[in-house]
Amino acid sequence: MSEPNETGSEYIVIKALENGVTLIGLTRGRDTKFHHSEKLDKGEVMIAQFTEHTSAMKIRGQAVVYTKHGEVSAG
Repeated sequence: MSEPNETGSEYIVIKALENGVTLIGLTRGRDTKFHHSEKLDKGEVMIAQFTEHTSAMKIRGQAVVYTKHGEVSAG
């Protein structure tokens, strides 16, 4: 993974290990809210970025998340 860009954002890669993996982006600020969601099927990969608007991501289902800090299994 590359270093954060000039806005301080980091990229992560999510690979679905089953159909119907859900990714949910959560906002920054006083009240955390859902602002975006995606569904992935088995074998699909999404590259996601943390930004000034996105502070967290929730992942439902079996997936592998690759970050500059290492690999994490979900589900």
